[in-house]
Amino acid sequence: MTTNAALVSIDFGKIDFEASLEELGLLAKSAGALPVVTLTGRRSSPDAKMFVGSGKAEELKQAVIANQVEIVIFNHVLSPGQQRNLEQTLETRVVDRNSLILDIFAQRAKSHEGKLQVELAQLQYLATRLVRAWTHLERQKGGIGLRGPGETQLETDRRLIGERVKMLKSRLEKLRRQHGTQRRQRERSKTYSVSLVGYTNAGKSTLFNALTKAQAYAADQLFATLDTTSRRVYLGEAGNIVLSDTVGFIRDLPHQLVAAFRATLEETIHADLLLHVVDASSAVRDDQIQQVNGVLDDIGASDVRQILVFNKIDAVPELRDRAGTVERDEYGNISRVFLSAREGLGLDALRAAIAEAATHPALGTTQPDAGDVRFSDIEPEPFQAREA
Repeated sequence: MTTNAALVSIDFGKIDFEASLEELGLLAKSAGALPVVTLTGRRSSPDAKMFVGSGKAEELKQAVIANQVEIVIFNHVLSPGQQRNLEQTLETRVVDRNSLILDIFAQRAKSHEGKLQVELAQLQYLATRLVRAWTHLERQKGGIGLRGPGETQLETDRRLIGERVKMLKSRLEKLRRQHGTQRRQRERSKTYSVSLVGYTNAGKSTLFNALTKAQAYAADQLFATLDTTSRRVYLGEAGNIVLSDTVGFIRDLPHQLVAAFRATLEETIHADLLLHVVDASSAVRDDQIQQVNGVLDDIGASDVRQILVFNKIDAVPELRDRAGTVERDEYGNISRVFLSAREGLGLDALRAAIAEAATHPALGTTQPDAGDVRFSDIEPEPFQAREA
């Protein structure tokens, strides 16, 4: 069952506004919302009270009433006060971009570890806000005798969240140690480790399935993959490698998620090679490359050898005939490969590139510069959702 939603995005002149608005629509649909109203505006800075001005807030309220909107989604991070003031004015639920992404992660998490990581991220995010909605945690522990003398409900809720966060961190640390043991076993067997990274919906899982003949879930939606999946792949003289599919990144990924998913993302930190999958059909691919590299830097993976894999070239006529093209940097290292995972174009070239990386140490720099991948002679397609 879908929920009627109003999308709100304000242009502060700092990012590609149209692409950001398109991405918000994809996020909303991924969460199960049906955008029926889109409200945009331009400001130099957010309004302290309601993020948007009073006039825009009134316009939004009328749109909410006229279209029977059940939830208002902002393409920005709101302060607790702004969110509260908006809900009082609009008389409907308001969520910001971080809350929306956290909700999508909560829906998609399937493994035990994934669910723990998402719950930890949600609790850490909500702990900074009014936490009246979390009193149900008290009932899980019996309630009677739990509350201290003179303790307010808000203090109780915060204490309960703190205890739950501590427990989740303990469980995730145990899983992190297990991952470390598995990695050390791979290192002892000298198995070359390759991780797929990239912006969400760049086609990582489709490429993973094409290379491994696996049946990992792949769909035309944001954050289709949350749980790391690994498979062995035989590459001739290079022998067996371990290929891992990881969670996708996105602009301004909530730092709570990056912290909570550190156990999963450590597969990326400890990889021997990163295949940075890029949606070649996206009009903002250069910005997406920079966003992914920013997260890799945050988690300590910026020094891992990297090959840019330009996927979905079947959707870019100017690039389609470059399937299987391999480009090298000034040191002779493979830096870019062009392919279409969906149509199987250029996969042999990528396999050969991985095999070369596994058998030949890199010379000089190992991370391609996003500035080198601008196709000034190619007019990009409008930003739109595509099958992965």
